[in-house]
Amino acid sequence: MPKNNKFYVTTPIYYVNAKPHIGTLYSSLLADVAARWNKLCGKNTFFLTGTDEHGQKLAECAKKSLLQPKDFVDLMVPNFKNTWKTFEINYDKFIRTTDEDHKLAVIKLIDQLYKNDDIYKSVYSGLYCVPDERFVVTNEAIKDEKNNYLCPICKRALIEVAEESYFFRLSAYEDKLLDFFEKNPDFITPKERMHEVVAFVKSGLKDLSISRKSVEWGIEFPLESEHTVYVWADALTNYLSGIGFAQKDKEQDFDYWWPADLQIMAKDILRFHAVYWIAFLMALKLELPKKMLVHGYILSNGNKMSKSLGNVMDPEKLAQMYGVEPVRYYLIRQMSINQDGNFILSELENHVASDLANGLGNLLNRTLTLALNNNLQKLKAPDAFNTETLALREKCEEAFRSFWDQMNHYSYHVALADLWTFIGHVNAYFHRMEPWVAAKKDKDLFYEIIYASCCSLYTIGVLLWPIMPGKMQELLKSLGHDFDLKNNYEQELRDNKWTKNFILTKIEPLFTRPENFSKKLEKPISESKEVVSNDTKTELSCDIIDINDFAKVYLIVGTILSCESVSGSDKLYKLQVDLGKMGIRQILSGIAKFFKPEDLVNKQGVYVTNLAPRKMMGYESNGMMLFAKDEIGNMKMVTVSGFVENGTRLS
Repeated sequence: MPKNNKFYVTTPIYYVNAKPHIGTLYSSLLADVAARWNKLCGKNTFFLTGTDEHGQKLAECAKKSLLQPKDFVDLMVPNFKNTWKTFEINYDKFIRTTDEDHKLAVIKLIDQLYKNDDIYKSVYSGLYCVPDERFVVTNEAIKDEKNNYLCPICKRALIEVAEESYFFRLSAYEDKLLDFFEKNPDFITPKERMHEVVAFVKSGLKDLSISRKSVEWGIEFPLESEHTVYVWADALTNYLSGIGFAQKDKEQDFDYWWPADLQIMAKDILRFHAVYWIAFLMALKLELPKKMLVHGYILSNGNKMSKSLGNVMDPEKLAQMYGVEPVRYYLIRQMSINQDGNFILSELENHVASDLANGLGNLLNRTLTLALNNNLQKLKAPDAFNTETLALREKCEEAFRSFWDQMNHYSYHVALADLWTFIGHVNAYFHRMEPWVAAKKDKDLFYEIIYASCCSLYTIGVLLWPIMPGKMQELLKSLGHDFDLKNNYEQELRDNKWTKNFILTKIEPLFTRPENFSKKLEKPISESKEVVSNDTKTELSCDIIDINDFAKVYLIVGTILSCESVSGSDKLYKLQVDLGKMGIRQILSGIAKFFKPEDLVNKQGVYVTNLAPRKMMGYESNGMMLFAKDEIGNMKMVTVSGFVENGTRLS
């Protein structure tokens, strides 16, 4: 197969310390749309995604869940596979860094770097961010009010690390990197991200620690068994191992697919990819990727969505409320690649209602209904078109050319905005031509109006397939056409001849106006009742209750996603708790004297979830966290003996 007709796209591989959220979905959706678009262009595609399963952070999560690290990651990976299946993320391979093939690739990478004298042994001393698995130089770190160093990305505490380590000679590649960026100014999209990377490299590169002696959960470093491979050297190698690197029976596959044509990531991990990853590849003397697409953060109320902040949005719940493809559409239409974007439920509802239900869906429904009610099922091209119809056909060609250009430059949101302008033109044509009047007075004109609408809808359906594949296949089917990637859609739409035949079939509405969930869900998330009793009596008086009374109390297992102090109170913590199907709740708990926030985050506890809300220190609390006091008055968190799904009810 000719390599000039292939397209290899990757997502970052995702940390499995929690379930996927909108941010991880967005990265994967961008890759899915890119892969489907290139299939539509007739290219042979390979789409790689997967999970990053090593490192200190995951070892700590596993320990808190009372599981071995491998057992913990095995439990978490299905969350990603299931969500990607729900959202029609049609990957070709799902790689896990615990896969044996991947481990062999990492070992080969380290061995080759060592043979090339790109690795040496020394001592690392400095700051390290455990949650982000990144080393942070002192002048990049920020400080809190107590003068403690914080990670500049996640704003969490850094730890001091001093240990023996193997280093990659990153500094030796400074000039080579700058030369590559100068010769390939479009390597990173958007351009402002390229400027950031160039500035970072010009500021001077220090050699990179690529092994850890203090972290056991990782791939054994091939040069010394007491070390493990630094998680980023491990994780980045997945782009090679996923297509056959270091696998004896996969040499041809690797030679065909490498280099990657598009690598997608959020801006917070660009440096790892554009600097460390490219330097690794230079050292290995492998071809470099052709393009990096870097998107901004998805914000909630102006803040980055993150698991630690507890403001993540559950994709599965969104799919249940609004449907999979409307959510896909909203994310691609609303979020601009080159900047951060706010995810707002009310805006999602507005787009689904106005763009999909009223705009596209209503156009299809009116066309089919009017045609079939007037016994018009089979259509072929009229002998000639009037001036209004010719003008619409011209608009259709303009829409195709603009859409095609914007999609190939990864400006997906612009492509969709332009296409909806054309949908507006088709609706305006339909209104202006009044086919309901023509059906009674001028059958030829009626026929022409319906035919022109069908030609327009056909073009729209093909172009929107990468974003909403299922719905667009339904749309095309209603016009008498099966979607088939063997068709040369590019040439067909570029020619814009409007000569197709149509057989119309009535279908259920493609889109419906969504229920107004936003007013309920976008209120501040409820918080919980104060749970620590001031009662110091050693004897408890109990009222006898029957089983029906007990059944009224909902005792639910949940995981603490974040914990922060409440201003003005030396007792209260504000917790964000993942209660599974019951969602994420904000719970106030008077336990600040007994626990540090880091003692609670990622731990499972038991909560009463059906208490009436109560206000404390200006916050509304909804739920109650359960604790018990030991013999000297210390609080002990009520939990379960092993990991269970969040949302599980005690019985």
